[in-house]
Amino acid sequence: MRAITFSAYGGPDVLQLSEVPVPEPGPGQVRLAIRAAGINPVDWKIRNGFMQQSFQVAFPHIPGLEVAGVVDAVGEGADFAVGDEVFGWSETGAYAEYALAKTLAPKPTGISWADAAALPVAGETALRVLRLLEVREGETLLIHGASGTVGRFAAQVAVAQGLTVIGTAGSRNLDDLKSLGVVPVLYGDGWLDRVREAAPGPVDAVFDATGHGVLPGSVELRGTKDRIITIADGAAFELDIPFSSGGDQSREVLTGIAGWVTDHGLRIAQGKSYPLAEAATAQVESENGHPGGKLTLAVG
Repeated sequence: MRAITFSAYGGPDVLQLSEVPVPEPGPGQVRLAIRAAGINPVDWKIRNGFMQQSFQVAFPHIPGLEVAGVVDAVGEGADFAVGDEVFGWSETGAYAEYALAKTLAPKPTGISWADAAALPVAGETALRVLRLLEVREGETLLIHGASGTVGRFAAQVAVAQGLTVIGTAGSRNLDDLKSLGVVPVLYGDGWLDRVREAAPGPVDAVFDATGHGVLPGSVELRGTKDRIITIADGAAFELDIPFSSGGDQSREVLTGIAGWVTDHGLRIAQGKSYPLAEAATAQVESENGHPGGKLTLAVG
């Protein structure tokens, strides 16, 4: 099969389109014929060697976590059948024509393969942080970076839960946020005054999905460090504010994400989809930031 591999840490030039053996599923595993794979910052951080202390890889390594595809073969005790359309987490890398996986859920009907491949990381992160913030109906939630993949998913969930959501974003995304029921606020210099003007009352919780130095202003806005969480700003450790990372890669979480898509029509903002052979270009766009939506690879 074709797969993107790298055999040494480094820049995007270490990524190679290779021919590798098709993997065979073991107990509890299925093999997926991949239709789409998600691109995430952790992919190029692993490739660069930034994650060596927490994520060791064996070379040659196939990058990628998020997959959507069709079950092609099943191992003993697997919960899915050949032909099932699923999405979830790859155990053998996602930048490939085939992958092995255990943690999967049925693909929501009516959405594209790219949409399905974009769900695991953004959906899990959004739901995790909202749970940690203990948001409740009737409260006001500020989301920094509400037009990004994680922030947009979180905003849609919070609106559906009966919260007033104020979302910061660039000028080109304000109308989109408004269409989702979010109170849009332009990010950048002066954001704090604009949020205060837009808020109907006190801001009860803050979700920072950008990492653009908004934590001190968020503390000023709240008057406390309580109920402020970031997923992107390392200054959190100096400010004694929770930095949420990792997550729950379980079927239960994937099923919950699929439920939000099916029952409430939640969608990830899609960016560009690249062919498998252009994975290096896709990672460069992710590493440069502001890709304009979720980046994916079209595989099958």
